[in-house]
Amino acid sequence: MSETLVSRRSHLQIDWYGAGPTLLLLHGWGMNGAVWRDLAPALADMGFRVGTVDLPGFGDSPGQDLPQGGEALASLAEVVWSAFPDNEPVHLLGWSLGGLVATRMVLQAPSRTRSLVTLASSPCFQGSATWPGIAPAVLGQFRQQLAQDCDKTLSAFFALQAMGSATAREDVRRLKRAVMSKPKPDPEALDRGLGILQECDLRPQLAKLSGPWLRLYGRLDGLVPARVIEQVDSLAPGSVSVQIEKASHAPFISHPEETLAVLQRFYQGL
Repeated sequence: MSETLVSRRSHLQIDWYGAGPTLLLLHGWGMNGAVWRDLAPALADMGFRVGTVDLPGFGDSPGQDLPQGGEALASLAEVVWSAFPDNEPVHLLGWSLGGLVATRMVLQAPSRTRSLVTLASSPCFQGSATWPGIAPAVLGQFRQQLAQDCDKTLSAFFALQAMGSATAREDVRRLKRAVMSKPKPDPEALDRGLGILQECDLRPQLAKLSGPWLRLYGRLDGLVPARVIEQVDSLAPGSVSVQIEKASHAPFISHPEETLAVLQRFYQGL
């Protein structure tokens, strides 16, 4: 059973499962909190009060809290923090873009964070000659296509989530069913999110992170290449990286048991 609450301190919609220490799950670009409907109850069974948030402009959260100006990622992290009392410590788990948001939240308020898990995420999504990531031309093309045909762009991005997975078609169907169970995303929220993926680079700040941090990857991920792992190992030597061999960009969808087992070991070790 889940409990749906709209945060009193912000306009974010958060679905809650279970009881115990707070564990907040943050979804990726184009998605919403419904993608966690299978994982959230399993995490609640571990003894957490699990919240699945709809970021501003996604799912049931209105777009009025959309970040403004050049510090979009910082503003987005502040909006999510505003949903919680200052004295409530939180475990954070973010997938893809949500991992970038969660990392920024820890940098903003390390004393409020109990642990961080980044799932198929990167401190810098845009690739370069020295950094593996999404080609700048691909991100730019997505942004152009978004302005022309939002639905078509979202469908193409869904396909990228599972590319390389042996169960790609079923993975995409499951993601689509979950996301379509809530309202369509705000086009402005989609554009702002792509802007964050294009522009944000948290690599110089990773050394500041000192709390428990698990980085979980899929080896076949086409959006966060496996070559990222070793480089982030060097930038954040206090973190722990784990790779699921046959998973792509959505390990919790394609390999739920393996993902849950890794998470359980991490949380039991805290």
